[in-house]
This record gives sequence, structure tokens and C-alpha cells, in this order.
Amino acid sequence: MQAENASTSTNEIKLLVVDIDGTIAGHSNRVSEKVKKAIAQAQAKGVQVAVATGRMYRSALRFHQEIGSTLPLIAYQGAWIQHPTTNKIHRHLTVKRETAQQLLDYFEQPEFKDVLSVHFYINDELYVRELTRESKIYAKRSNINAIPVGDLRQTLDNEPTKVLALCDDADVINRLLGNLRRQYTPAELYLTTSVATFFEATNPFVNKGTAVRYLAEEILELQPGNVMTIGDNFNDLEMLQYAGIGVAMGDAPDGVKAIAQWIAPSVEQNGAAAAIEKFILS
Repeated sequence: MQAENASTSTNEIKLLVVDIDGTIAGHSNRVSEKVKKAIAQAQAKGVQVAVATGRMYRSALRFHQEIGSTLPLIAYQGAWIQHPTTNKIHRHLTVKRETAQQLLDYFEQPEFKDVLSVHFYINDELYVRELTRESKIYAKRSNINAIPVGDLRQTLDNEPTKVLALCDDADVINRLLGNLRRQYTPAELYLTTSVATFFEATNPFVNKGTAVRYLAEEILELQPGNVMTIGDNFNDLEMLQYAGIGVAMGDAPDGVKAIAQWIAPSVEQNGAAAAIEKFILS
């Protein structure tokens, strides 16, 4: 673990934002009792806690409830922000229809067609071309039903919240990400990986950093120095950079660890609890 170099004092933290997969939930797909206890103790000290995830809203909801969050839930990398109590949707930014069609054309090239499972997320439903092994595993872990439709173009009466491509081969995803980052500027499309085998595309104004900023500054009237974030992958980069204290999990890629103020133990070692104890409860 690297030494703390954050300028934010621990008693200034008023908002804690946590990622789900690889951060508060590991292989078990549950939040451990130790992490839940640390979050509850932070809340007892007056710190509000929110979830920021690449997951669908409906898939993330049980984690939001499990940690007792009373704030809006940040889903789809920040493309969808909704308050579960009032059901008010604070933000919903979509991928342009023509861009989604272009991505689909790209995914259906001979090089990629047989190795990618493509997901379109529309109005918090998951649509797939067919139920591949990868899609079935994903749907089971997310506790949702994937809807097979054949040609995904027929879903585009509505614009997707997110486009995702899965492949067991991380090298394929890396190649896809590199190719499409040369094709689309950050002003056209936000491209990231949430795990090494998940390529994700959203509206260019979407990332967890802009979502956490919206939650902190627009809803809670806080500043970055009042915020602590914990994440484990490249889709967490922006929120780690935004926060006064950004913590990377111990099994995060090196590029994520490099921008963090502190490196926590791994998710299986309850690293989120260790970070909360260090920066909020100490």
C-alpha cells in the first residue's frame, strides 16, 4: 500500500461513493459483513454513502439497499442517476441511435462477430442478439433476464443508455478499445473497460466522475474535498481523480493505482472496509 498523500483531512469527508464489483462485492457477489459494518459506522458519523456502478439500475438496486444508502443511485457509469425512494430520474444520457448502429456494424465485422457478445441497455432492460454463454453468466450475476432479439437494430426505436461488448479474451477487448478510441473522440463517445473482458460505450458526457460531481455539488452542495471514492478499474478513474480522497483496490490495474491517493487491500480482503476505517473512522 502506498503512503497517504491526500491533502483532504479525514474530518472533511461528508460523502463516500463506492463502486460495486471488485470494490464492495467480490466473487460471492455479496457485500461482506465487515464492509457493511464499516459503511454503517461511517453513516453513523454523518457521512452519506452512495453507489456508482457500471451495472444496470435494477441490478445495482439491491447493493444500494444492502448498504442503507439514502442517496440517488449512480448506474450505467453515471448515464442513469435515479433516487430509489422517490423514483426521480436525475439524469439519463443516451448513446445516439446512429452511433449505436455504427458500433453494431463494427462489432459484426468477421474479426469480431463470432467472439463478441453484444449488449444494448434500453430503458433499464438488457437486449442481446442471442443468449451466449457469456451473456447467460452476466445475466445470472446481475440477477436480470436478457432479452434475445436477433438483429439488435430493431431495438433502436429508443436510444441505448449503454452499449457493452463481452469477450473471454481480454486481448480482443483491448484491441477493440484501441481501435474505437482512434475512431471516436472523447467528445463523441465515452469508451472504457469496467473489467478486462467488458468493453463499454456511453454518451460522451458520461463517466463516474461527472456523476459524482453532480451528486456532490448539485444535490448535496459539497466540494471535491468533502468526497471520498473507492473503485477498482478504469471506469472508476474519473471519480478517483475528482474526489479529495480517491482509493484504489489492491487488485486494481496499475493505471488505476497510479492516480489513487491510497491503495487498499483487495476486495476479498475487505479493502473497502480498511479504507473507510483509515480515512473516515480513525
